Amino acid sequence: MDQRQVQSQQGVTLIGGAEPSAQSLEEALKFAPVLVAADGGADRALAQGEVPVAIIGDLDSVSEAAMARVGVDKVFEVYDQNRTDFEKSLAAIEAPFVIAVGFANGRIDHTLAVMSALVQSAGAPVVVLGEEDIVFAAPLEMSLDLEVGSRFSLFPMADIRGRSEGLEWPLDPHAFTPMGRIGTSNRVTGPVRTAFDAPGMLVITPRAALGSVIASLTG
Repeated sequence: MDQRQVQSQQGVTLIGGAEPSAQSLEEALKFAPVLVAADGGADRALAQGEVPVAIIGDLDSVSEAAMARVGVDKVFEVYDQNRTDFEKSLAAIEAPFVIAVGFANGRIDHTLAVMSALVQSAGAPVVVLGEEDIVFAAPLEMSLDLEVGSRFSLFPMADIRGRSEGLEWPLDPHAFTPMGRIGTSNRVTGPVRTAFDAPGMLVITPRAALGSVIASLTG
């Protein structure tokens, strides 16, 4: 089976089942107009008047009515107990970037699984859009132009060292680890430049930074 069931030259919005607001879905589609549903996310999309181009997952949450509306030839069943529907969907998408909505508003265990998948994803850049924040895995080097005074939080999913410019509390020379020093609630003082010695760092900013983040990750 082709592992890239969805191929797009535009950004892809991936919708999950954790009830994204209409505002979140609308904002994501402005940047990433191709809509794909992860399993039960198809029902969420249709309830907001949007029809996905594909449904991907183990299909244990999506309704028969939603699958019929999208079209049986656009429903891709991926059965793999070792991966979440979020991971299966990312593996099936080839696009410049992905904005994920409906993945950070539900169960905490599901959200943690999404965060773990973010730092392991080897494909296109992925930004998770929540109702207040966005989350993405930091590349090894990154430049961002953000509003001075805005929040810039970091959470390591592995042992990492980093360097920074433009943050009130510089990252160097500290070592970050999920069971020790993290890095939440830092603040922007100017153009942000970061560099890390290994992958595995999550960046969390207010959702107003979505456009700047996408520009940085795809530039």
